[in-house]
Amino acid sequence: MATFLLAFGALFSIVNPLSGAFIFFGATRELDPKVRAQVSRWVSIYAFSIVAASLYVGAYVLIFFGVSIPVLRVAGGIIVAMSGWRMLNEPDATEQRRSETPNPRSIDVSPSKLAFYPLTMPLTTGPGTISVAISIGAGRPRGLNPALLEFFVETLAAVALLALLVYAFYRNSSRLADLIGPTGTSIVVRLSAFLLFCIGIQILWNGAAELLGTLPLGGAGAS
Repeated sequence: MATFLLAFGALFSIVNPLSGAFIFFGATRELDPKVRAQVSRWVSIYAFSIVAASLYVGAYVLIFFGVSIPVLRVAGGIIVAMSGWRMLNEPDATEQRRSETPNPRSIDVSPSKLAFYPLTMPLTTGPGTISVAISIGAGRPRGLNPALLEFFVETLAAVALLALLVYAFYRNSSRLADLIGPTGTSIVVRLSAFLLFCIGIQILWNGAAELLGTLPLGGAGAS
């Protein structure tokens, strides 16, 4: 169970489905509850697929396209920060707006398409999650042996449990919002958006710091 606990703990701490549920609700609160439930199901499916693919083939894909982890973090950090900034500056859903639009807003886009960007990527499983999953996958046992099979079973179980929790929290995000009330929900959504913006800046900074560390400044100065 050591690999299961390591993988689940690392992935859960960075995905954090509980706080993500309020971000999810803030982005989908004008949708019909049935559509929101379908979107949450697709988010969990996409999250499972992204994390599992990152665990087992992520490193090979990055090598094939010549993309490094620092570059992935810089690009993903920009996207996450922009998403947080957009949510932070959205007008609040006041009672007056709700009375003007008493029925939930319908959408022309299918839930499966709406769920991928930006709800799954990068809000739920962003570059931080992908880099953690790739790091865990890089430590798998080499060769065909029982240890490799145990690694696959335990990490797959960890990813499945994480996706199940994402679905459970996102599916019941409106209930969590009702539990703390409209004012509490507005506060939590704004705080979550600000934290999301900070997370994006942090991911961007980590990637930029790694890239700057690879520059041959010392050699250039010496020459």
